[in-house]
Amino acid sequence: MRHGILALALAAAVFSGCAHKRHARTPAPPPAPAPAPKIGDTETGLASWYGHPYHGRAAANGEIYDMETLVAAHRTLPFNTWVRVLNVSNSKTVDVRIIDRGPFVDGRIIDLSHAAARAIDLVGPGVGPVRLEVIRLPETMEPSIFAVQVGAFRSRENADRMRDFMAARYGVARVVLRQGNPDLWRVLVGAEATTDAAGDLARRIHAETGENNGFVVRLDSE
Repeated sequence: MRHGILALALAAAVFSGCAHKRHARTPAPPPAPAPAPKIGDTETGLASWYGHPYHGRAAANGEIYDMETLVAAHRTLPFNTWVRVLNVSNSKTVDVRIIDRGPFVDGRIIDLSHAAARAIDLVGPGVGPVRLEVIRLPETMEPSIFAVQVGAFRSRENADRMRDFMAARYGVARVVLRQGNPDLWRVLVGAEATTDAAGDLARRIHAETGENNGFVVRLDSE
């Protein structure tokens, strides 16, 4: 009888061990780094332009923004990427170098300098449909990290409150100053390896908090 009980206990232990192994889960691998942009990549959307009060101030890459040079702001392309901008309304084109971050208005994909906007007759309308094409890449590119911008505030105190709220829910949030007139304090949430992962985070934030103004931006070294 004792041997029978031991045999049953051994069988149960073996079965339990097998069942445990069968249900063990392998941790999901971290997301792969975002693929680097390629020459020929395209994007369509709305362009705007910016001049004063940003003229003469430091752009996001550290150089002084001169609105009469052919430069532009983009949310995610690496600095010193060259982009050909086609004004869909009149087929005029201009080549610009990315030195800044923006535009921080949903639906717009690039902020042109005054000179670039003038070259494609966009100064008067202010906003217009464009097609972007990457025509030259920087010699070196920093690893890609992306976040979700959930707001831009004139008050640093309000920005800090939003940052604290988002950090408590999503773990990583920061406040970044955008100098202008007035200055704006941007709240960026997350640090994702791909634009897709950052997009998923934006949708999660929208579903859980109702914040519907979030969009993906590139995090640059500061």
